[in-house]
Amino acid sequence: MIQNMLLTPITPITSAALQQTTAAKATPAEATDSFASFLKTALDGVAAQEQNVHKVTDQFIVGQADINDVMIASSKAELSLSLTSQVRNKVIEAYQEIMRTQM
Repeated sequence: MIQNMLLTPITPITSAALQQTTAAKATPAEATDSFASFLKTALDGVAAQEQNVHKVTDQFIVGQADINDVMIASSKAELSLSLTSQVRNKVIEAYQEIMRTQM
């Protein structure tokens, strides 16, 4: 009884599904532009987080913000910078792996 609930039949891939997949693929130039715009948006977000930390810190200094707001903004900026660093490391590793590939 449990096996019947867990096992579902595998549906075959139809030619219509394949056509949709190939139609959705972008050219290398479009994919590069898309990836570049994604990276630019992500880096702009990191820069905005950093600017927000400076703004909230200045507000705290003059007594307009709470220490909790400063810590939250700082943690968000630290997390986004750490994520950006990890993505950069993975991109470099992938590039190095591609360069090591022999053809």
